[in-house]
Amino acid sequence: MRNKALYLAALYLGGLALLTLGACGKSDNAPANPNGSNVTLTADQRRNIKLTTVALGGFRKNVDTTGVVDFDNNQATAMLAPFSGTVSRLYVEPGAVVKKGDPLAAVVSPDYASAVSTYRKALVTAQNARKLADLDKDLLAHQGVSAREEEQAQTDAASAEADRDAGLQALQSLGVDPQVIRDTDDGKPTASGEGVIRAPVAGTVVEKLIQPGQLLQAGTTPVFTVADLSRVWVMAHIFDSDIGAVHLGDTASVSGAGRNLSGTVDNIAAEVDPNTRSVAVRVVVNNPGDFLKRQMYVQVGIQDRQATQGILIPVSAILRDDENLPYVYVLEGDGSFARAHVGLGYRSGDQYAISGGLRPGQQVVTDGALFLQFMQQQ
Repeated sequence: MRNKALYLAALYLGGLALLTLGACGKSDNAPANPNGSNVTLTADQRRNIKLTTVALGGFRKNVDTTGVVDFDNNQATAMLAPFSGTVSRLYVEPGAVVKKGDPLAAVVSPDYASAVSTYRKALVTAQNARKLADLDKDLLAHQGVSAREEEQAQTDAASAEADRDAGLQALQSLGVDPQVIRDTDDGKPTASGEGVIRAPVAGTVVEKLIQPGQLLQAGTTPVFTVADLSRVWVMAHIFDSDIGAVHLGDTASVSGAGRNLSGTVDNIAAEVDPNTRSVAVRVVVNNPGDFLKRQMYVQVGIQDRQATQGILIPVSAILRDDENLPYVYVLEGDGSFARAHVGLGYRSGDQYAISGGLRPGQQVVTDGALFLQFMQQQ
């Protein structure tokens, strides 16, 4: 009986001791930081660090991506054969600079010969019909013909002149040399059946798609592409996280061919490319010297012209814990320094935009954070 009482007393004293030790090992003021308590520095050690007060600031986002050079389609013309026939001669090669109306190729074409012949006949018919109409008008004044006959003569002349004008427009649409048209108007003989394909605009011949001896089909066979290369398009692609930072009118820098050129965002696609899951952005770039070539890959940097407000802190203030989570050291009210995990947003130069974990007015360590980390780990 006595032994049993001693045993129960020993159990009671042991439990009491455990409770006392547990109470001594726990404090309501202990930091929640799993890496230990706050760091306290001496006055000499404080001189090794630099503090910055957290404040709201404005910054502009830069989006870096890649792009592909293309022609400015507003200044490029892909030409189709204006008439059917066989290519007899080529006058230009890719890279040739041409003016509007310059000859590009000669084609032996029945269509061309037929158009010239049709215009010649319509021209003669219109001239004769007008002479008859003028004669009937004079005869009507002297009662030589009836009013109905004179009216019919005027109608016939107007119809013949309409056919003549249509024939002239057909020649002009085929790119017939204006001298050929003038010779036809003067009744002079003209070249028979060889037509000339002419440049519709001034620029550079960037594509030659035909060869001598090739048979062309009017309105179907591609022949040349002429483009003004003084301005080009750069087709860049951005992803979901950057869509909000790109706007029409934003300035863009384009690096390629050893040059840095400036451009402007002038179009943002309305849908996502299902293959790349990106949005196409078109940048218009002035291209002096024609350094940028079609299909060339370039680096593109787009600067948002709309400023964004946020908390910015220097990159030097950011450290990483054992789980690779970013944190900074914040000055506490008692003069110690505590870790504060932060959310990192956009990086602007040597500063990070903080998406969470700090508030304006707090002071963070920007120089000497590694020293604090070393002290805390001791």
